[in-house]
Amino acid sequence: MNGLVPSEGTPLLIGGKLVPGGSGVFATVNPATEEVLGHAADASAEDMDAAVAAARTAFDESGWSRDPALRAHCLRQLRDAMQAHIEELREITVAEVGAPVMLTSGPQLEGPVADLSFAADLAESYSWETDLGVAEQMGIASRRVIRREATGVVGAITPWNFPHQINLAKIGPALAAGNTVVLKPAPDTPWCAAALGSLITEHTDIPAGVLNIVTATDHRLGARLVEDPRVDMITFTGSTATGRSVMIGGAANLKRTFLELGGKSAALVLDDADIAAAAAYTAFSVAMHAGQGCALTTRLLVPRSRHDEAVAAAAGTLSGIRAGDPTKPGTICGPLISARQRERVERYLEIARSEGGTIEVGGGRPGKRPRGFFIDPTLITGLGNNSTVAQEEIFGPVLVVIDYDDDADAIRLANESPYGLSGSVWGTDPERVERVVSGVRTGTLSVNGGLWYHADAPFGGYKQSGIGREMGVAGFEEYLETKLVATPA
Repeated sequence: MNGLVPSEGTPLLIGGKLVPGGSGVFATVNPATEEVLGHAADASAEDMDAAVAAARTAFDESGWSRDPALRAHCLRQLRDAMQAHIEELREITVAEVGAPVMLTSGPQLEGPVADLSFAADLAESYSWETDLGVAEQMGIASRRVIRREATGVVGAITPWNFPHQINLAKIGPALAAGNTVVLKPAPDTPWCAAALGSLITEHTDIPAGVLNIVTATDHRLGARLVEDPRVDMITFTGSTATGRSVMIGGAANLKRTFLELGGKSAALVLDDADIAAAAAYTAFSVAMHAGQGCALTTRLLVPRSRHDEAVAAAAGTLSGIRAGDPTKPGTICGPLISARQRERVERYLEIARSEGGTIEVGGGRPGKRPRGFFIDPTLITGLGNNSTVAQEEIFGPVLVVIDYDDDADAIRLANESPYGLSGSVWGTDPERVERVVSGVRTGTLSVNGGLWYHADAPFGGYKQSGIGREMGVAGFEEYLETKLVATPA
């Protein structure tokens, strides 16, 4: 496709060298056309072991963890290299992820690349030591100093939906904090990660072994990374079911684990809000990137008395959005990532019908697109909050409308979920909105369309949506250990 992808496929990055995978190569597919784009190195267990060994050696034997100036310098080099090759990366992202090109100017590419600046700046400005002063215990006066140090070797396992954003949200702070990293990206989107390999080797001073990139179709390599005693921490983004397996795998070594997992977030619209605007906004957001976002508000909670008004507004918005070619500037809803994911969404639509739901808009594949993994944006009504499609994460362009009686009932419904990742509240009375915001148990909340996503803003969830926070200072500190040193005063 371009200079970042060799004709024989993308290689692995292990110990500072670009190497072929021990198991050969595997195909990466364009989800909009179902055509094979090319190939990526398919790592073996031996490759993963070599990557972990390289990361372990780099952490234990190099000065990386003790040189924040070098770390900041290298992260800025990586940012600059990605920005210099942004059009090549954009082409890869649209083709491999199926991401609408409009999103690559934001969270699919340019945003997370620019956010590397935050990690680099933090490496230089962070207070690595805190003086607690002198305290006396048992007649001994001691000065106590808190030191914050890198955790060690970090295993990063990432999904396919926003690969650049999630890869860099893990790589950036982990490296800035002084760790070394083994990155295992999703097999659906190997190029987005592997393209970093040539940029790192050609355009940065990142020492050999500090960042290793291992693409593979074998999901057992992820488990191998989790269970390896040489790895000090796992940072994982993906499904809640897999997150449980990660916790179990790391438990043998009491490994530190960060988990950013599923969501079934609610848009809670109060009866004094602009119902039509709130419903239209929520419907539009669910259609973006074919609904493949963990923090999207896929449940629309509306007052029973204004249910029909909300449905009409949401239906009007979704009926005007068609699943389409992600290379076109006006496309909002591109394809799903794979045939497997499309079949998953279709199963949920059948479940909704079988449970008595009504498909108001969409509900299947676009008739004019015989190829590509497309599903038209879909609106479902007539189901309660305990229905399958209201409780389980679908990861497709599907919005469920649920009505409620009063504010207390709305808060109950919003919290009546195993997840607690995100949500939104719409209303005009500030005190009432604040009561609702305080009552909803979730990690991020948008009020009247406010955007919480930013490099300095911690992201993560309550309940089964995960453990810990990514991004912001809180995300940076996930990668640090705390050491207390006491000396005689």
